[in-house]
Amino acid sequence: MHHGEVFLIGGGRDEEALVDAHAGLADALAGGTLLCLVADDGEGIDEGRWRGMLADAGVADVELLRIASDRAPTPSDLDGISGLYVAGGLTPLYAELLPPLRGTLPSTMVYAGYSAGAAVAAEHALVGGWMLDGRAVCPEDAAEDLDEVSVTAGLGLVPFAVDVHATQWGTLGRAIAAVRSGLVPEAWALDENTGLHLANGRDHEVRGTGRCHRITRSGQGVLAEAWPGGMPVDP
Repeated sequence: MHHGEVFLIGGGRDEEALVDAHAGLADALAGGTLLCLVADDGEGIDEGRWRGMLADAGVADVELLRIASDRAPTPSDLDGISGLYVAGGLTPLYAELLPPLRGTLPSTMVYAGYSAGAAVAAEHALVGGWMLDGRAVCPEDAAEDLDEVSVTAGLGLVPFAVDVHATQWGTLGRAIAAVRSGLVPEAWALDENTGLHLANGRDHEVRGTGRCHRITRSGQGVLAEAWPGGMPVDP
């Protein structure tokens, strides 16, 4: 499992809150270059959005790379890079494009993911869907163009599944269902404008204005716990 610093952000558009959600990223990079991957689903990419958000977070050196079905990322794209940032968009598309990077990130490389980029950081990535065993588990609008709740291989940087826009899109229910059904062993559902920072693969801290929700198995059911921004996570 990856032991470099990991920053997982649950999405959102509040510029000030997103600075808090990204807290520590610039320091972790220590002046190094951050490569930002943005998936193009056929409608182009908003380069200014990602550059602006990362600049607000204090990241001075950003290289932005468009990825798409005709241009998947390769391990050589990481040469000379101190950190990798995977942006937001259609989560299944990122899951389709990123497998060439699985297992190639140096253990010291900083990783940050926003929305879809947070979801695909997982060993078992929860990429979308709104139905499980014929029942709705979250709003259809949060389905990411998938019907059945879907889990696929992610980058393998964290051992738990990640869902995003938890409170705002109602995806906490999907994360709970995924754990309850055994699709994933554990999940974290992140609110918008909120980040989960992991250091050394062990120490967790929540940053930003929302909450991060941890879902684990407990007996025949699940246990859901929530931490607001500014709090370290109990072991």
